Parts: sequence; C-alpha cells; structure tokens
Amino acid sequence: MTILLESCQIAPAPGGAAELSLPMTFIDIFWLHFHPIRRLLFYEFPCSKAYFLETLVPKLKESLSLALKHYLPLAGNLVYPSNTEKKPIIRYVAGESVSVSIAESANDFDNLVGNHARDADQFYDFMPQLQLTTDESGDKLLQLLAVQVTLFPGRGVCIGLTNHHSAGDANSIVGFLRSWASISKHGGDEELLMTQGESLPLFDRSLIKPPSFPLPTNRVRATYVLNESAIKKLKDAVLSRNPGLVHTSSFCVMAAHIWTCLVRSLAAGEEERADDDSDELQTFLFAVDSRARSDPPVPGNYFGNCLSYGMVRIRHQDLVGNEGFFLAAESIADVIKNRVNDKEKIFAGVENWLTEVGPVTQSRFFAVSGSARVDLYSTDFGWAR
Repeated sequence: MTILLESCQIAPAPGGAAELSLPMTFIDIFWLHFHPIRRLLFYEFPCSKAYFLETLVPKLKESLSLALKHYLPLAGNLVYPSNTEKKPIIRYVAGESVSVSIAESANDFDNLVGNHARDADQFYDFMPQLQLTTDESGDKLLQLLAVQVTLFPGRGVCIGLTNHHSAGDANSIVGFLRSWASISKHGGDEELLMTQGESLPLFDRSLIKPPSFPLPTNRVRATYVLNESAIKKLKDAVLSRNPGLVHTSSFCVMAAHIWTCLVRSLAAGEEERADDDSDELQTFLFAVDSRARSDPPVPGNYFGNCLSYGMVRIRHQDLVGNEGFFLAAESIADVIKNRVNDKEKIFAGVENWLTEVGPVTQSRFFAVSGSARVDLYSTDFGWAR
C-alpha cells in the first residue's frame, strides 16, 4: 500500500530565462505520440519518516529547483496548438513548474529491488503521471516531467520520474538527473558549474539537420545478470565461428543471446506452430544515440532527441534453430557496421521511419531502449547510491 503524503509544484530557481520555446526537430516529432517514459531509481537508505520529511525531501526540492534553472524546458509543456496549421512546440514560461509527489509505501522494498520475477503492476505506485490541461486559447498543454519520491520506512527511497520522450532522449534525461544529484550532494550548483560548465544542456535545435524530405498489464518483471565472464564466452563463441566479424561488442552478443532465448522460450510455451508461421519474420529493434554518428557531429551535451534505430529481421525457424544465436549476432553486427556507424545512412530514409517501424510493432518483436552506457545509478544525491 502506498500513501500520498504531499503534492506540490517545484518551479525553476530565479536567474534563468523568463520564457523559452523550442521548435520540434524531425526526430522529436517521431516521439510526439509515444507513451510516457518512466524510470525508477531505488536507493537503500534506511531512514525515519521524520528525517525523510524534514531533511531529505526539502533538500531534494531545493536542488530540483536549482537543476530546473539549467533545464528550463523540463518545467514547461508540450504545446498542441488548437490551430492545426501550427506545429507543436516545447515551451516554458515563467510560473510553470514540475509536479512533485511525496509518498510512503508499505511494499516490500527487497522484493521490489530483487532480480526474481515479480508482479510488474506494483511498480506503478511509484510512478507519477503527466498532466494534460487546456489553456484559455484552446491549446492543449502536456507536462514534460513529473517526479515522485517514495519512502520505504527503515529500508530505502525510490525516485520515480515520468517524462515525455519529445523533451529528450535517455542521454538528455540522465544528464538532467546527474545535474540534480550533483546539486543535491554539494548543496548548490557551484560545483556543477565548475566541473560541468561546458557540459550543461545545449538547446540549439539548429544543430539537428533534417534530411531533405517533405516533412496490458499481465506481465512480470525480472532481472537477468550477465557477468563479464559470461559475456566473454559469448564473444569467444561468435568469433570462433566467424573470426573476421567486426563489431562483436558486448551489446551485440548480449542482444543476440537474449533475443534467441526469448523467441525459443515463447515458442516452447506455445502450441505447435502452423507451417506457415515458420517463415514469420522475427524483429529486433534498438535505439541508437546519433550525436557522434551524425554528419556533422552533434555535441554530446545537446539536450533533446538525437536518436536513430537499428532493425534486424530473421525468419522464426532460423532464429529458434541451433544456429540462431550466431545468426542473430552476425546480423546485429552487420547492421551496426553498415547502418548505425555509417554517417551517410544513420538518418537515411527518415521520412519512411514510421511506415517501416509501424507495421513491425503490430506483431511480436524484441526492442531495446536506452543504453547500458547511460548509468542511471551514477546519480549520487549525497545520501546513497
């Protein structure tokens, strides 16, 4: 059971711009009607309710306000104009703020942070909702960020964030989290400005050059850990079969291993497939941070969406066969080499992305979002990691 203790609004600290409007790039538009992105950070931090409410929460609120001063768009809204001839924009105006919920939960903290399969629905208690409103002109306003901080008395704290993908990709949102954590840990933004001044968010949308074109809950959650030794065995197995294969990265072999295991597991749990189904194409989709891969490159501190994708399709009967893992690894490596790492192809055919990916998502597919390189738990608020 989770109890709401407080609901409040946190505005950016004074000193920032009074207004900021960002046009949506062709990549932002792709995410316009995507579902909200939710992240949960669990910290083992045994503390009393009194300490939580009197010390930790005020500190998080103050540091969030300072962080938002440097990340103004997150305090604003995605604006859907009532005039359909106008395009949606991201806009912040003075007085807007981020919704913050403070809660207390009696749920089993150890069960939530474990690696075993557990009911996925229980995690929704710790995820805030984005609010949709309508202004006087009839424009629809959708919040870009909401935060919830939940206490598990004597065990730990959970920070839940919900953001709209049009505001920024994983690299951008985690950059905000790290800034917030740094401010909380050091008691102000001076350390942030000294150590990351040149890495503060860059909102210049002209950096993204568009190509030339007309513009259920019945689930469980589990964690599977592949250690360094296991990953090395997977790489060695692939390279022993194909010594000349390039881009045999940890991501490549882990994705191939998980993909084939999932497909085989699902096939084993189903009734005998019809002969026609053996030719069904299985799909693997993965997001690609395109900042360094663009031509010209986009700065690493660009705040917004700068994503492309990779897609691999293999016949079902080939993927579940004895050679499925090797075929998957080789196919993923080939896509990384010939599309993902090719500056001329990374955004090629962007006008057709929706028509290419849309039909795939209507059937069974395996997708990876975010990146293992985006270390959420490097966000050290100064009281736990």
